[in-house]
Amino acid sequence: MTRVKGQSALITGASRGIGRASAIAFAKAGYRIGLISRNQSALEAVAQEIHHLGGEAVVMAMDLTEVSQIPQRLTAFQAELGEVEVLVNNAGMAYTGALAEMPLEQWQQLMTLNLTSVFQCIQSILPQMRHRQRGTIVNVISVAGKQAFPDWGAYCASKFGLMGLTKSLAQEERTHGIRVIAFCPGAVNTPLWDTDTVDADFDRAAMLTPSDVAQAMVQTVTLPHHAVVEEIVLMPNAGTF
Repeated sequence: MTRVKGQSALITGASRGIGRASAIAFAKAGYRIGLISRNQSALEAVAQEIHHLGGEAVVMAMDLTEVSQIPQRLTAFQAELGEVEVLVNNAGMAYTGALAEMPLEQWQQLMTLNLTSVFQCIQSILPQMRHRQRGTIVNVISVAGKQAFPDWGAYCASKFGLMGLTKSLAQEERTHGIRVIAFCPGAVNTPLWDTDTVDADFDRAAMLTPSDVAQAMVQTVTLPHHAVVEEIVLMPNAGTF
């Protein structure tokens, strides 16, 4: 694996699952890590793990559904973290249930976290990437951004929207030297399946692990900067979607 030096990676939803695994993988590759999620103590545990590996990490607890605070807080966080070379928009939530019966409040919360907060994080980081004419943005989408599933309609809608945002951003930012990657894993064994908004019964042993996703992500990001994999679909090889 290519090792980097003096570069920072900012990861949202970094306290568990794909975010935590990605933070550790990027730290092993030599990045200084910025960790964001709602849970301060969980973030500090991830940072401590990175420190034990000889890496550097700084944390900021923030509820990304409070989108109006994102630009100001990320600007302040960048002053502590340093210029962001890699932004990984990973934070998200899921909801299972028929669209006809979904409460509007739940719909709005899901769209705010899965789509609008990503938009705000991107807008907050783009100016310094454009100034340097360099940077990589990874949006963790899902195969649900490419294929619809019954009773996952709201989640699919948010992820299809995120795919559209990602593809449009890639077109707009290419001339500024910024790479934009749509990362679409299939089912991953994360705590998402244990949340009270998800009711699904799958063989989690057959799913991808967060480390599988993290390894593929770091390998993709550390390609020479003149090369970009604009979309990657990573699936478990055991029949689980």
